[in-house]
Amino acid sequence: MVQVTLGTTGITVEKNSFGALPIQRISKEEAVKLLRKAYSCGVTFFDTARFYTDSEEKVGEAFKGMRDKVYIATKTGATTVEGFWKDLHTSLGNLQTDYIDIYQFHNPRFCPKPGDGTGLYEAMLEAKDKGMVRHIGITNHRLHVAKEAIESGLYETLQFPFCYLATEKDLEIVDACKEAGMGFIAMKALSGGLITNSAAAYAFLAQYDHVLPIWGVQREEELDEFLSYIDNPPTMTEELKAVIEKDRTELLGEFCRGCGYCMPCPVGIEINNSARMSLMIRRAPSAAQLTEAWQRKMLLIENCLHCGQCKVKCPYGLDTPALLQKNLQDYKEILAGKKI
Repeated sequence: MVQVTLGTTGITVEKNSFGALPIQRISKEEAVKLLRKAYSCGVTFFDTARFYTDSEEKVGEAFKGMRDKVYIATKTGATTVEGFWKDLHTSLGNLQTDYIDIYQFHNPRFCPKPGDGTGLYEAMLEAKDKGMVRHIGITNHRLHVAKEAIESGLYETLQFPFCYLATEKDLEIVDACKEAGMGFIAMKALSGGLITNSAAAYAFLAQYDHVLPIWGVQREEELDEFLSYIDNPPTMTEELKAVIEKDRTELLGEFCRGCGYCMPCPVGIEINNSARMSLMIRRAPSAAQLTEAWQRKMLLIENCLHCGQCKVKCPYGLDTPALLQKNLQDYKEILAGKKI
């Protein structure tokens, strides 16, 4: 068993942790079963968010009566003090608890600080003083916000995308967290499903002893795969290095990570999947992406208003409308018989 300590929080857990975003797509009964199985096999860190519809409720139901056995992190996307307190009380109710181990600002466009005029950080401090929050964290997809959060010294943890497709600038963020004694929680460790070799993903992250990956789990077979790494953690081999190098060659550059912050689209385009369809078709069984339902979804791109909302919202600075058009053209060519 490999353990990770999240900076100065004192939270020490198994290196596999549970990302509870996907469980909003399954029934409460199925979700509770997965969560409890994860716990029974050694997983004690669970990450959710107010934004993930009923995910918090499912986590709360799973660990009712055993709150002291697990660590729960959740998030607020509130932009006002009133919204902050509303989210916090809702989350506490959903989670059936009177405290949250790590309460995180959820992908804010700026780094909340005392005196910035929003009152958000002051509200977070008050919640901590009242014992409702034990540790203060922040999540982000923007390099400049992540860097500012680290340099501020105001946060105990940073949750940031990190996988073997990381750039040098991403690695600088990871290293800066370690130097600052700040816990680093790695989201998007499988790059939104584009990385299909979980052993390679784990072996890469295992090289960073202060990094805690959260694996998004929706199916029992996915959970079983990650649970197998508790007793038999993958280590970097020449074979896995070759997998990583091949993926980096194919995937590095301007690609959609599927984070969904561009949504919703005013004309109903499923941007977070449509903008990476070319990659999904080539990295997963293509039949699932070529159904009549998906053909209808992809054709919605033709209704794009070019309003630019998705481009402005993209934390990676992608030219999303252009990426959508490029994926649609490729999709049409595949339907017409182009080999993939």
